[in-house]
Amino acid sequence: MSEPILKVNNLTTRIDIGSGVFSVIEGISFEMHLGKTLALVGESGCGKTMTALSIMRILPTPPALHPEGEVLYRGQNLLALSEKEMRRIRGGRIAMIFQDPVSALNPVYTIGSQLVEVAELHLGLYGDEAVNRAVKALKEVGIASPESRLYDYPHQMSGGMKQRVMIAMALMCEPDILIADEPTTALDVTIQAQVLDLMRELQKRKGMAVLLITHDMGVVAEMADDVIVMYAAQAVERGTVTEIFDHMSHPYTRGLFKSRPDPKKPQGELQAIKGTVPSITHYPHGCRFHPRCPFIMDKCRHGEVPDFTLEPGSKHQAKCWLYDGSLESSEKLCAE
Repeated sequence: MSEPILKVNNLTTRIDIGSGVFSVIEGISFEMHLGKTLALVGESGCGKTMTALSIMRILPTPPALHPEGEVLYRGQNLLALSEKEMRRIRGGRIAMIFQDPVSALNPVYTIGSQLVEVAELHLGLYGDEAVNRAVKALKEVGIASPESRLYDYPHQMSGGMKQRVMIAMALMCEPDILIADEPTTALDVTIQAQVLDLMRELQKRKGMAVLLITHDMGVVAEMADDVIVMYAAQAVERGTVTEIFDHMSHPYTRGLFKSRPDPKKPQGELQAIKGTVPSITHYPHGCRFHPRCPFIMDKCRHGEVPDFTLEPGSKHQAKCWLYDGSLESSEKLCAE
């Protein structure tokens, strides 16, 4: 495989909220490759969006502290760059689509002026050149009559159209990496499919790496090559999309799959994961999932849980004592 375009090593982000300093991301590591999609999956509050904001260095400060670890883009550590140096990369080489296009677009400026600003800032284009680049970007994302749409304000567009504008804005500079944070959350099912098809087509055409943040396993199945499941600021399972879907291993991952609607179940019946994601101020000792886990053992309550590789030579790993090879763990798995 080719060299990764982005390599994240032991990324840790903490926030200072007065009563103490607490981790919102803890020791996250992964690689991204051109033309491939990596999905970050988990419930709200698990650290998915904070991972993206840490990479982009647009954390809310305060309360967030400067991230620790390494984020290597083409071998250059983004966490060590000055803000001026980072601005050249952010939005240009690494772009982000935010979860809510309504709040991401400025309501008092036209769509055209916001696109032209990107062309001026990152591409050094001005006047007619910048306008033509904005029109081209809107055409690429399938917006009809782009010349007239330049004069529209965000409130004059539907949610799906605003999301297309956000994608156009992110891709104007033909970035190496696109971060998409819940890109279909606010859209109805038909528009969701259109936006996903658009992202897949643009990725294939431009060859960029995509970091997809979602809680929707259907979107993961359709879009991802590799998957990281996050829980309480940690990566608890990772692998290829086939490994995760065919051999889900961490109890939390299993819970996520079981909580999905299933046409084979009686109508309206969902198997929810009991409890809630713990607060960052009260992470459990030992495995952070153990208060909600149906496989809990005494060793789950104490100490750090290592990552166990599930098949020799595979990418598939789970942060769970069920895979330590002990008799107790084997009996738990067999009794499932």
